[in-house]
Amino acid sequence: MSGRAWVELNMEHLRHNIRILQERLPKGCRLMPAVKANAYGHGTELIVRECLRAGIEDFCVATAEEGAQVRCQGAKGTVLVLGYTPPEQFGLLESFRLTQTAVDYEYALKLNCYGRPLRIHIAVDTGMHRLGEGWDCIGRIRQIFFLKNLEVAGIFTHLCAADGHGRGQRAFTKRQAERFWKTVRALEKEGMDCGQAHLLGSYGALSYPEFGGAFARCGIALYGVMSSRADERRMETGLLPVLSLYAGVVSVRTLEKGECAGYGLAFRARRRTRLAVLSVGYADGVPRRLSCGKGYVLVGGKRAPIAGRICMDQMLVDVTGIAGVKAGDRAVLIGRDGKESISVCDMAGRAGTISNEILSCLGARLERMADSCD
Repeated sequence: MSGRAWVELNMEHLRHNIRILQERLPKGCRLMPAVKANAYGHGTELIVRECLRAGIEDFCVATAEEGAQVRCQGAKGTVLVLGYTPPEQFGLLESFRLTQTAVDYEYALKLNCYGRPLRIHIAVDTGMHRLGEGWDCIGRIRQIFFLKNLEVAGIFTHLCAADGHGRGQRAFTKRQAERFWKTVRALEKEGMDCGQAHLLGSYGALSYPEFGGAFARCGIALYGVMSSRADERRMETGLLPVLSLYAGVVSVRTLEKGECAGYGLAFRARRRTRLAVLSVGYADGVPRRLSCGKGYVLVGGKRAPIAGRICMDQMLVDVTGIAGVKAGDRAVLIGRDGKESISVCDMAGRAGTISNEILSCLGARLERMADSCD
């Protein structure tokens, strides 16, 4: 038992995933890991440090604060802020040499009004309708190139249906790529230097590498999982999960048949029952939707169903029939224990969500340990 609850990272698996993804990329396309949301819950510092050791120079993040954190780890290449940065944080963009996304023409004007040189990538909306100027609004995109304080270093779009395998989703994804490259060619024909053009994410890199581009902004795949178990079965990527999640057993107690436990008396013993108390809860990122037997953990290499409602920083599990469970033992919430394992996709499926959400919600107070960090 290392602590109340903790994350362990297998950096050999991370290096393996980097190699797998780089082998899938088209010539001239560089891996740009997405390390937003604390590197999908893995820990920004640990992941960035290992990526740098593997020779990766470029990263993408969601916020300027995240970008500053990546720079402080020693990243020398492009650090792209994919989301909106408020004007009061424009100084971070300049101080840490971050590349800001121009989410539309009006926002580009705000960036220009900062009055000092800023580096940007222009977002192009090819069908997701989230951020970016419309792919067919060439005039508005062109005007961004002439804003005197902005250096246009790249242009990109986001493939919003690349994870789909239906005929309609595949057709839409190809249409997005066609629109994007049509926009880039039109701008270049008018003399604009679009710099680094990119459109691939995790699913794009694995399923549509022929779309090309300067970068592949891989997030979930870098960490060795896909968004769902169905995706993992369908795609057979060869990726390996980087993260395991553990918690300590802090107490074990016996309930007689008919006794209740937990908030709302949600658990009622149907027999003489042994319950273990784990020092982890929904504040640490364990979905409360796994309460009352919907989810389980591994104790002593066996499945222990979650008993009653998951609390903020504790939970009960039924260890009846698992011999010798005692305070100080380790419970596995994500990972392997003997012949049994729980993947993040297993947890996500039982909680009715995707692995991206499970990982990115893992709490900052969890201790994180890597097998090859300084």
